Amino acid sequence: MSKKLIHKPELYPLKFKPILKKKIWGGQHLNYKDKSVSEDTKIGESWEISGVEGSVSVVDGGALEGQSLNTVLANYKEELVGQSVYKRFGNEFPLLIKFIDAKENLSVQLHPDDKIAKTKHNCMGKTEMWYVMNAEKDGFIIADFDRPMNKNDYLKAVKNKSIKDVLNHINVTSGDVFFIAPGLIHAIGSGVLLAEIQQTSDITYRIYDWNRVDEQGKFRTLHQQEALDAIDFTSKDPSVNYNKTTNSLNKVVYNPHFKTDYLHVNGEFDLDLYSPESFCILINVGVDAEIVFENRVFSIAQQETYLIPATISRLKLKANSSDFLVVHI
Repeated sequence: MSKKLIHKPELYPLKFKPILKKKIWGGQHLNYKDKSVSEDTKIGESWEISGVEGSVSVVDGGALEGQSLNTVLANYKEELVGQSVYKRFGNEFPLLIKFIDAKENLSVQLHPDDKIAKTKHNCMGKTEMWYVMNAEKDGFIIADFDRPMNKNDYLKAVKNKSIKDVLNHINVTSGDVFFIAPGLIHAIGSGVLLAEIQQTSDITYRIYDWNRVDEQGKFRTLHQQEALDAIDFTSKDPSVNYNKTTNSLNKVVYNPHFKTDYLHVNGEFDLDLYSPESFCILINVGVDAEIVFENRVFSIAQQETYLIPATISRLKLKANSSDFLVVHI
């Protein structure tokens, strides 16, 4: 008896329902993404595309409405993510896309690399980049130490509770980009709204949390020993310089885990994609715009994200002066 063929709808640009995360340091700039969230709730993160266990994205709209990212990936495999990506990662979606709203300082932290994460947590490490969408006048990030440091210096600062006095503060403005490698001490400062592109990992080693307490009056857990094993004491400048040529893909951050281009669209732009080897992610970090695919129009509003399947080789973007991050592997 032959197996019954299961009909699979043709793939199309996929938008997902945002997963909003309450954070002790969060603001209200992302609350509009979920009408069930009250205006005064402290939302720190909107997970736009996620395959992280317990926080898996669900398709919003179209023939695949209501299906999880993991289900779509399992059903479509390389048709969704591309031949080389599927060969490398299988049914695990390799990237996590977020918007982050820091009303207050995030904890000072770092992330492990692939080797440490695999050994200790059986997961990917966490390489990431930030694109600043908006920053208040005194908005800043923390990246690295403000002086040469080694293991002994670090341990002394921990013992003396003077970590905050040796951190490197960088003032930021809209359009700034930073590459946050594993092992780099970092934090997002108050008054910063940014897009984050990272490996699929939720492993964070927190080393300092500004002596604040949570809603239960408790200090959040620090991970000093884990951090000590993962810190890279080699000084690095995380700032990324890039071109902003209109209607052209401008290289921003390329590394083995993801490749990101900046695209400013004014009018119409025919986007040739990277298929069949990789999917593409479009992150709108500008104003409302449109995606045109096979005579269908998909609105991509400000602070919205689309996953473009690897089977799609070309589409058109229409915008009255908007900015996008174009991501692939």
